[in-house]
Amino acid sequence: MSEPSEWLIYRGVGEPHDEVAQLPPPPPWRDFTGGRADGEADGTESADRRLGIPGRVAEEHRPGAEELEMINAALYLRRPLLVTGDPGAGKSTLAHSVARELELGKVLRWPVVSRTTLLDGLYHYDAIARLQDVQIASHAAAAAGGAAGADAAQSVGSYIRLGPLGTALLPSDRPRVLLIDELDKSDIDLPNDLLNVLEEGEFAIPELERIVDRLPDGEADVLDHDGNKVRIKGGRVQCRSFPFVVLTSNGERDFPAPLMRRCIHLELGRPDHKRLASFVKAHLGEEAARSSDDLIAHFLERSRTELLATDQLLNAIYLTHAASPAGRDRLADLLIQRLDRPR
Repeated sequence: MSEPSEWLIYRGVGEPHDEVAQLPPPPPWRDFTGGRADGEADGTESADRRLGIPGRVAEEHRPGAEELEMINAALYLRRPLLVTGDPGAGKSTLAHSVARELELGKVLRWPVVSRTTLLDGLYHYDAIARLQDVQIASHAAAAAGGAAGADAAQSVGSYIRLGPLGTALLPSDRPRVLLIDELDKSDIDLPNDLLNVLEEGEFAIPELERIVDRLPDGEADVLDHDGNKVRIKGGRVQCRSFPFVVLTSNGERDFPAPLMRRCIHLELGRPDHKRLASFVKAHLGEEAARSSDDLIAHFLERSRTELLATDQLLNAIYLTHAASPAGRDRLADLLIQRLDRPR
């Protein structure tokens, strides 16, 4: 049997060497090339991988009966789906699975932090860049002894980019999938601020509304979250097909009753052995899943009394298979650490 130290790249001996080139390929959820060859175009698959959700995981996601019913209820009622559960329960995977099966395109993801505001999700207007460009154009025109040029109102759209929520509300015949991730980490005001937009399915862009009478046909081109040019009419964005909105929460806080009333609520329980095995298979292959039954069982046993995340299990299985065949159990326990404080 090989020694546990044989897999180490950094050995702490103080002698420089170039063995970092001997590192095995990264785990799929940390592969920033998306599995592409150098020079190959980026795509949805690589974007999903960077979120820890390769296309194969979304493809092999098998929801339970209650999960299926709540997803379809949200689709029928055109209501947001609020998904709560422990870290690693599959909340984000759900959104990617729906987008993949219903062919709704790339998931629009809006990660929420404590500083996130509603405007971050709707659009961004770069007023400073516009002011600088206007000043440069004025100086250039003055130096040339001419006029300042075309009506600056028509260029306002060049400084506006829609956010994930704003892009999801663009008028289209088919809905987009919007993942508002970890809403429970937001400032206390954001859930309430979302109410009107989610209820009405529209919002205004004041920078365009103020000059709509000076725009050709009252329309302006702006960039959407995907980087495509889209046309905004009358300074307002109003959806035709309400997006499939997935709000995720780790259960760290309660949400106001008005938001709960407007959502379909799905609580994801702790995954069982079969679901964890399928998750491992989708990420790491069938062989890794088959040879990790004991580690999955150990993970499930610990999760009865400790808060653990599924990605900790994936990290442990990948590392103990790809790097360290020896000292497997000890290394797995080092990687799978409880996320809550012991009582």
